[in-house]
Amino acid sequence: MAAQRDEPGRAEWFRARSAWLRERTATLREAPFLRRLASQLLHVHVLDMATRLAAQAFLTAIPVLFVLAAFMPQEVRNSVSESLRTVLGLQGASLDEIRAALRPSGQGSTIDAFGGIGILVTLLSATSCSRILQRLCERSWHLPHLAGRLAAWRWLAWLLVWLTALILQGQVRSGFGAGSGLGVVLYLITATLLWWWTQHLLLGGRVPWLPLLPGALLTGAALTALAWVSRLYVPRSLNRSVTQFGPLGLVFTLLSWLIVVFTAVTLGIAIGYVVASQGRLARLLATPEPAPAGGD
Repeated sequence: MAAQRDEPGRAEWFRARSAWLRERTATLREAPFLRRLASQLLHVHVLDMATRLAAQAFLTAIPVLFVLAAFMPQEVRNSVSESLRTVLGLQGASLDEIRAALRPSGQGSTIDAFGGIGILVTLLSATSCSRILQRLCERSWHLPHLAGRLAAWRWLAWLLVWLTALILQGQVRSGFGAGSGLGVVLYLITATLLWWWTQHLLLGGRVPWLPLLPGALLTGAALTALAWVSRLYVPRSLNRSVTQFGPLGLVFTLLSWLIVVFTAVTLGIAIGYVVASQGRLARLLATPEPAPAGGD
């Protein structure tokens, strides 16, 4: 009976929240571009969101890498190692640390250590990053939060697709053997497509594909630039940190770099909304007003 009495209250809250979001967005659309941009970045909380994403990505990556090392064939482990080496420019001591993490001492002992429940918990906890990404997309597009029962399968789907992308990154960056020139183009295209699909998936289809394209392009371009900058900065910093502090140095450097990467992601998606809702481009892309929470 109490749940039935609470139901009208929740529905009223969602209607009021959606109306407020629509009114806020309409007001912002009438403001100058730089003012709207500043308001959007304050609304998204860029540094806080980027730090949370970086921390969750790092905490997720370690157990997932151990699972890969324990249960995947040697070819997959080699692909992951090559992808990390290519993307981050790893060499020397830092590359040895990564290879050691992906080298299981014995599959039987690792299975005993993890157990079936442990593996399931690891995969479920790994969706924490996709849950925060969903929050980022919803805040950027001024949408109410999508209910967990409608979003849960999307978190797992996002994780599986991005793990597959991680395994293939080394081949993409090398242009599948054709050279780094083609690799840059392929990396830009794949990054743009992945972030385009990520937004549509995690927003639950509440925003059409076209309005999401500016954010995907900005994010893909920023990550492509950072991927090549990382070749200059990350290897030296990692090797120096590992030499001075051991594995702990690897943690500090990678976490710092992940914060930079996810700051670019946060800015790309947040600014993408402002661009997509700007005047003539908004009409061209048919950018919608914020809608009430819903499914696909």
